[in-house]
Amino acid sequence: MQQNRKVTFMKKKILLMISMCLIVLGLTACGADPTTVDYNGYSYDQLKSTCENTVMALKDMSDQEKQIYLMLVGMSEVERKNYLATAAAGATESQIEEIMRQANLIAHWEEARKGVGEFKELGEFVVTKSGKTLTCEQKIIFESRPLILTYVYNYHNMEVNDITVDQIQTLGEKMTNAGLNTLMGMGIVFAVLILISLIISCFKVFSYLENKSKEKQAAEAPAAKEAPAAPVPAVPTAPAQDDLELAAVIAAAIAASTGTSTEDFVVRSIKRRF
Repeated sequence: MQQNRKVTFMKKKILLMISMCLIVLGLTACGADPTTVDYNGYSYDQLKSTCENTVMALKDMSDQEKQIYLMLVGMSEVERKNYLATAAAGATESQIEEIMRQANLIAHWEEARKGVGEFKELGEFVVTKSGKTLTCEQKIIFESRPLILTYVYNYHNMEVNDITVDQIQTLGEKMTNAGLNTLMGMGIVFAVLILISLIISCFKVFSYLENKSKEKQAAEAPAAKEAPAAPVPAVPTAPAQDDLELAAVIAAAIAASTGTSTEDFVVRSIKRRF
């Protein structure tokens, strides 16, 4: 009986595994072929042709035409408006936006073309729909490094939102950039933490200086209270020498008027009347 249970359990386990495989295969089969999907009125071949024509137009554009568009990118907003008002008189706002989109695309192309060598061929084309955005990516093979042309559409009306050209980085370059970004982020965080700790330590110094100032003021206050009052300056009196001379003059005058000698009497005090 126990052996029958083991057999039944094994059968259930096998059936479960087969069911899971069938589900996975069914989900895989649900993915539609991107070459047969209708992208809001545009086919896969039309989108691919647009990207391929853009690549060829950029590749075959003369240096003189490129310089005109690059000049537009380097102008200020006021200078650009004045130039387009003269060179593209009567152009609508949408046409001017298209001209500037082409100018920015050429600038991206020239920047991405640096150091990649000569053009070889067109590579893989991929269409990706994500929500309200449709993205078309065309790989461009060069001698040293491939580029990728990216069209970004608004899926609701299939208007072009952006066109870019970038170099495809290798896995090592991506890892290096990720490591540098991580180190930079960690460095900024540690620098901010060190700055915060320094500011907090300064608060302790300020508190110490404030306490020292309070202690100094408290020590000076009793000393100021116990300090003796300043002595009142004495009223200056007439010098004693002047009184003696005055007494001698008076004694001589009395002796002359009485016909006696100054030795016969003594002037003891002098009273002044004002």
